[in-house]
Amino acid sequence: MVEQEWLSERFAEHQGRLHAVAHRMLGSRGEAEDAVQEAWLRVSRADTGQVENLAGWLTTITARVCLNMLEARRARREEAAGALPPEPAPEIGSTDPEDEALLADSVGVALMVVLDTLTPAERLAFVLHDVFAVSFGEIGTVIDRSPAAARQLASRARRRVRGAAEASEAARSAERDIVEAFLAASRSGDFAALLELLDPDAVALEVRGAPAVASFFAGRAQAARLALVDGVPAAVWLHRGQPRAVFTFTIGDGKITHIAIDTDQGRLQRRELVLLTQERR
Repeated sequence: MVEQEWLSERFAEHQGRLHAVAHRMLGSRGEAEDAVQEAWLRVSRADTGQVENLAGWLTTITARVCLNMLEARRARREEAAGALPPEPAPEIGSTDPEDEALLADSVGVALMVVLDTLTPAERLAFVLHDVFAVSFGEIGTVIDRSPAAARQLASRARRRVRGAAEASEAARSAERDIVEAFLAASRSGDFAALLELLDPDAVALEVRGAPAVASFFAGRAQAARLALVDGVPAAVWLHRGQPRAVFTFTIGDGKITHIAIDTDQGRLQRRELVLLTQERR
């Protein structure tokens, strides 16, 4: 009983990191919580007498749970469950070790973009190594591969993520410019500028057509702030410093085609809101 209480306390100490690992692996907070719960069930039934590195052991168990969930998810989308990719051949002309880690911001945005294009093994190798600095030896143990194979899987995933990061950042920058210009025109009541930013068939709430949408927003947005909502340029309306509404924009061919307004406080609390303190001029 004493040992179980000790293990429960140690698991609680590492639970934040384990949840972060699972969230990066699975891309969903709900699934991450399920994975951590499953990891605890496995931990609570295991013999910890031979465990020397508790943090690494807990990470390994959580990663294995996530790997199983990813493979099950992949199998549901395919006619037949796919096995792990074949043992990759060694890479010629490997990159310098200092170039192996991606910037945190790029990882956060790009990983979501390419999440479903990576195989479960590639995803696990990339996330554990590049985001959480887990060694390729430990990763190889999780996926039953050699350290060299784990390195190659991470490298393969990294190339995809780098390409997606560049495309994602370019798109996000263009969208941010449009959202920022829309907020500025809305605050100043610049009807002509709003029309220029809106698609002729733009829709917002029950308002349809660029002239009607421009009239609706002209002179408003005084309390709206430019923000990233789940990594995407958007606007947040604040009341007494608290987010009360999120405005998300659908943009096509450089024009705003749809503006959605979400005031559900439960959903707002689950979204990742990052207020941008300085708007570009």
